[in-house]
Amino acid sequence: MKRFLLAGLLTGVALSVNAALKEGANAPDFKVQASQAGKTFAYSLQDALKKGPVVVYFYPSAFTNGCNLQAHSFAVNYDKFAAARASIVGVSLDNIARLNEFSADPEFCAGKFPVAADEGGTISKAYELTVREAAPGKKDTRGNDINHGFSERTTFIVTPDGKIAASIGGLKAKENVDKALEVVQQLTTRH
Repeated sequence: MKRFLLAGLLTGVALSVNAALKEGANAPDFKVQASQAGKTFAYSLQDALKKGPVVVYFYPSAFTNGCNLQAHSFAVNYDKFAAARASIVGVSLDNIARLNEFSADPEFCAGKFPVAADEGGTISKAYELTVREAAPGKKDTRGNDINHGFSERTTFIVTPDGKIAASIGGLKAKENVDKALEVVQQLTTRH
């Protein structure tokens, strides 16, 4: 009986980890404050999709090791994404002030793509991602307190018709970017 209960609990945990929207689902539209190169502006997924596929990547927090590496990897590969006619937007529960710094930092986003402020986790939840509460005493790589929640690291490739072509989760930061680039390049060769 105990084994059955444990197996059921573990299955429930696995389902919640993999609960992100799947391929073929409609991508929830969002309009939100974002930052690019340290400047705040209104970002609209619907407007971005008019220009081609959009890589919507959710990450836990700016100025943390994995997220720093992921942002840097997207920035380094930005021209490859652009060659495949895809744009990139990062989404986290950071406030816009933190994102203004993060987006402009040459070590991370380097001003190449916008990062959006999902302060209440509404966008993350619409994409069926797990959102965890802030952990007391958690510091970023600069030594500053992180006083916001975290969404799980998951990347969605959204096609211009608003459909999710791929949902990429469960990978480390750099592998997540590599897989997103592979998917976007495959989309380009198919069309």
